[in-house]
Amino acid sequence: MVIKVYIASSSGSTSIKKQQQDVMGFLAANKIEFEECDIAANEDNRKWMRENVPEESRPTTGNPLPPQIFNESQYCGNYEAFFDARETMPCMHFWV
Repeated sequence: MVIKVYIASSSGSTSIKKQQQDVMGFLAANKIEFEECDIAANEDNRKWMRENVPEESRPTTGNPLPPQIFNESQYCGNYEAFFDARETMPCMHFWV
């Protein structure tokens, strides 16, 4: 199981930066192995993330914003889904 966190290293949004740090900090603190996939520095990462976020999880307008979380190629959720899961269920259920 490799968790992939799609982030934007050069985001101008402090909210997005905080959310990205929150997700990666939680994973590191709980010794959950993850891979950081930067959509700002790698066009292939950006394209893959946008194509693989399910339709029902996309914003009404525009593209999905980071952080987006996947278990290999299986979509786990965005920051809100991660935050809700962290608060309401054992964290390992979110990743499978």
